[in-house]
Amino acid sequence: MFSFLVSFVASALLTLWVIKEVRLHGPALDTDFNGVQKVHVHHVARIGGLSIFLAVALSACISVWRVPAMTSWMLWLMVCAVFAFVGGIVEDYTGKVSAARRLLLTMFAALLGYFLLDARIDRIDWVVSAWPLPYLWLTLPLTVLAVAGIANAINIIDGFNGLASVVTICMLLSLGYVALQVNDMFVLVAALMVAGATAGFLIWNYPVGLIFLGDGGAYFIGFMLGELALLLVMRNPQVSTWYAVLLLIYPAFETLFSVYRRLFIRGKSPAMPDGIHLHSLIFRRVVQWAVGRKDARALVRRNSLTSPYLWMFSLMAVIPATVFWRYTWVLMLFCLLFIASYVWLYVRIVRFKAPRWMIRHKKSH
Repeated sequence: MFSFLVSFVASALLTLWVIKEVRLHGPALDTDFNGVQKVHVHHVARIGGLSIFLAVALSACISVWRVPAMTSWMLWLMVCAVFAFVGGIVEDYTGKVSAARRLLLTMFAALLGYFLLDARIDRIDWVVSAWPLPYLWLTLPLTVLAVAGIANAINIIDGFNGLASVVTICMLLSLGYVALQVNDMFVLVAALMVAGATAGFLIWNYPVGLIFLGDGGAYFIGFMLGELALLLVMRNPQVSTWYAVLLLIYPAFETLFSVYRRLFIRGKSPAMPDGIHLHSLIFRRVVQWAVGRKDARALVRRNSLTSPYLWMFSLMAVIPATVFWRYTWVLMLFCLLFIASYVWLYVRIVRFKAPRWMIRHKKSH
């Protein structure tokens, strides 16, 4: 837990410094209140990823000093992560880095990880056997798309205060727990570092949103999450590959479902932003019944009340993944159950028939 605590304290202090140091904000101040995915009503710096990255880098240095055997692994992991982070943080400051370029940079980071860290998808587990993937032409693109896809998915679910942060913290803690079970100390330390840094940022982001994660933060923690999940599974054959699938299924399926919805249902570009993600629908059609007036305070309350619904929903995957990390058939079953639950819930909310247990009725005055 030393790595977690160091990252947490460093990130909390650095995030406070970023909030207070107005000169750092510059053009990275989010002043657009009219976008389809915007739900805040005050100017907010969107460079929370800067403090998270610096906190993880500091914690990595301390971890290497304490355990020199981790030096090469930690160094190469941070080198790879820099490329995912840079694309996002430059976009936060300039607004001129397209989604395609950010994705390409993250794919390049995953490509580096493939060769520098040997982080590659080389098998797929099934109920009674495993399919080896020995061919470079197959494993390389599959690995790059998987890791970059997870980083992009975390950016997509980063729609409300604390949503992406808590979801990734839970996933990283799960990675740390399973890494401890299989005695993979590198993945354990790295996962706790990123979880601690994200938690340090969270105390200033939730509930009132004094700072946003930004693209830099989302792509950085998303890349680290995907890369560490891949390393844990492939370095330890006793961990089923379906553990990683179930663990990451909420952001991954949200992304795939969004692509399907935009491309095939609405006939638009998959890269076109919209306001009908699951978290957006819960905000507009469930949480709005809990807070009536559309003034600034009510809007902030609805923002903060939205994330816990998705935290609980994501735990439907994270908890069974953590408990059944070695049992492939159980993990596959929970994957199917999660997908069915997601589609059912999405359809119910679209049709204004949200489950009653999700609705917090307003108290009579």
